[in-house]
Amino acid sequence: MLIVGAGFAGLGMALDLARSGERDFTILEKSDAVGGTWRQNTYPGCACDIPSVLYSYSSAPEGGWKGAHASQPEIRDYLTGLTRRHRLADHIEFGTEVAGARWDADTCRWHVVDTRGREFVTRFLVVASGALNVPRLPRIPGSESFPGPIVHSAAWRDDVELTGRRVALIGTGASAIQLAPHLARTASHLHVFQRTPAWVLPRREHRLATTLGRHIPLARKVFRVSTYWKSERLALGLSRYPRLLDVTEARARHHLRRQVTDPDLRDALTPTYRIGCKRILRSNDFYPTLARENTTLVTESVTEIRPDGIVTGDGTVHEVDAIVCATGFRVAGALNRMHLVGRDGVSLLERWRRDGVRTHLGVTVAGLPNAFFLSGPNTGLGHNSVLVMIEAQIRYVRDAMRLADASGADGVDVRADAQAAFDADLRRRLARGVWSTGGCASWYLDGSGSNHALWPGSSWGYRRRLRRVEADDFELLHAA
Repeated sequence: MLIVGAGFAGLGMALDLARSGERDFTILEKSDAVGGTWRQNTYPGCACDIPSVLYSYSSAPEGGWKGAHASQPEIRDYLTGLTRRHRLADHIEFGTEVAGARWDADTCRWHVVDTRGREFVTRFLVVASGALNVPRLPRIPGSESFPGPIVHSAAWRDDVELTGRRVALIGTGASAIQLAPHLARTASHLHVFQRTPAWVLPRREHRLATTLGRHIPLARKVFRVSTYWKSERLALGLSRYPRLLDVTEARARHHLRRQVTDPDLRDALTPTYRIGCKRILRSNDFYPTLARENTTLVTESVTEIRPDGIVTGDGTVHEVDAIVCATGFRVAGALNRMHLVGRDGVSLLERWRRDGVRTHLGVTVAGLPNAFFLSGPNTGLGHNSVLVMIEAQIRYVRDAMRLADASGADGVDVRADAQAAFDADLRRRLARGVWSTGGCASWYLDGSGSNHALWPGSSWGYRRRLRRVEADDFELLHAA
């Protein structure tokens, strides 16, 4: 088996294989270390906004988190430790970026090629490269004329000195609200450019529960279960009954009123769309940062970059020495660069351009036998830990492999009618969710307004659907 990517998903797949005694697998990782997004994102203040008690695999729980929300170095160390304890590094080919793969129907094997031209042949291919790993830099006229550094949060440069400088921060999303407090403490002045305000909830520290969980495994388990189910309560409001979000929205409004006393600033930070339409953020220090004397919130749109600064729609030139872009990622960026050619010589991108992004359960795609996706389209969450989704996908992949072996088949390919039925139900459910009806534009939606990011329901419901493989959903294939 070949696994593409050594982030949470790829390592989780490898861990499951290793624990069951399977050692015939290889992970192809483009970088020089494990960690995926938690290796790539090293900006100041980078941390997980999901409670740390939910941010480790249930089969390998971490009890040493220092707080209720784990920092990037802690999460990276967790994944590094997992790799070391289970000797997963013995199976990793670092510095190996997959360029493409082609299905050979005669042998029922995938022929995978990396960017250096090396070929790997495998029966099963697991793509765990993640959906959010290609930074999106804004295309702003004149950016090439700017003499200072322009840095993206996901490609942080420690060699860029921002202390005492006038810094522009473009964006007010999940990365930006973590970065802003750190930038403001050292910059002579921080200009925060906001396109759309975000709903922000306070971060709950759970100090007692975190301390007990660090020393008492049973307490950690109880806290994990209770935190999971508390988070699940939000799913029904997000996916079907938006009025259930009124209480959550009221909490966010109260948080804003309590932390921002200036009425004009508060108005600028108040969203006009339904909470949950865009990603809900959590922070205790973002609003106070915007109220600092050395911080300016700019709500006019950015129109141009000049050598002396950033120009906004009202003609104002904001003089800055450095620009930090916290502008997110290209959705499914890695998949768009990976040329996967399945049955009948049709590539994944051709299928998706022709038919739209269509999968079965976010894990398999009709016409790509023996290929499985972890953290695939429409398996993200806006309310809970994505790791519970990945764990369900890993079990499903193993079950599909067992189906092939038990049937004496060389391959399995999800039937087009099974995929179509799933996709029709998925689209129907997405259409009534707050992401479609809440009155905002977000990275959840592509240029045509289609949502390929989120699962429209509870993670519990998704886990139930992936509890076992339905044999009738698959076609069994045999080598010639």
